[in-house]
Amino acid sequence: MHYTVVMGRILASVEIQNPAEPDKAIRCDALVDLGAASMVLPMAWKDRLGVFSSSSPLEVETATQETVLTEVHGPARIQVEGFRPIYNEVMFVDMNPEDGVYCPLIGYLVLEQCQAAVDMLGHRLLPVKHADLK
Repeated sequence: MHYTVVMGRILASVEIQNPAEPDKAIRCDALVDLGAASMVLPMAWKDRLGVFSSSSPLEVETATQETVLTEVHGPARIQVEGFRPIYNEVMFVDMNPEDGVYCPLIGYLVLEQCQAAVDMLGHRLLPVKHADLK
């Protein structure tokens, strides 16, 4: 599994694919962010994934309590390296690249669905043996 740890932050390799256009996919490193719910990608990458079967605008609140308009598209095939692929929505948000590099986010819903747990001490993702049905 490929992880990068920078000052306590976990970056995991992830592949996002549009099942409606299987040749449209993105592989990137994304920040594991337990404050985010979804897979969050920069709006600048939207065209690289083609046209999804479902699309809608959505207002969300950011970590800075700012309300922004996003676009939610799906379904998308999302595979965090080392974990099973899942199908979920992706959220496109206007992002400012830092030193020319965007920082996509892997939210807690994606982690839960692919059965990945965050090891806060080891700064890594670990497999969860059993899904929680409670």
